[in-house]
Amino acid sequence: MTFGSLFVILVSGILVNNYVLSRNLGICPFLGVSKQVETAFGMGMAVTFVMTLAGTITYLVQTFILNNLGLAYMQTVSFILVIAALVQFVEMVIQKSSPTLYQSLGVYLPLITTNCAVLGVAILNIQQEYNLIETIINSAASAIGFSLAIVLFAGIRERLELSDIPEAFKGFPIALFTASLMSMAFMGFAGLV
Repeated sequence: MTFGSLFVILVSGILVNNYVLSRNLGICPFLGVSKQVETAFGMGMAVTFVMTLAGTITYLVQTFILNNLGLAYMQTVSFILVIAALVQFVEMVIQKSSPTLYQSLGVYLPLITTNCAVLGVAILNIQQEYNLIETIINSAASAIGFSLAIVLFAGIRERLELSDIPEAFKGFPIALFTASLMSMAFMGFAGLV
């Protein structure tokens, strides 16, 4: 493990292997909570907290509990339990600290539990055989990549609301078209690492 390899993991998680735009994971909150930048930023921060902490805790659960007890087949169930507990914690904190953001996120906040990007990061950290430091870096980078994608997408959607768009493309069709263009733009980072 060198600084260079950690930097590659960081850049790869944010840009090259962006979970939303390259791997198509976490699409539900990406499309559902991206109408306003402020709401998208709040969702991005909540997912960043949950994804980073879930990646770290699931690594420890896999290494020190599941592998030692021969219960590796319980990986998915135990990871979902860890993620659900973290989401409940985040939901309580946001409800107490920012009721407006809590109302804006609505049903999408508890749905972080079923956000496949969070579970995907936890499982891929184990499959890639990352150590603890690499797991933390990859989890945080993947979360930052998710936040970057959702905030950029929300900014574009806010501008599209003010644009003259043909009636047939208004709403969800133009959002999907925009998401596909963003995905192709992020594919340009593929040769970066």
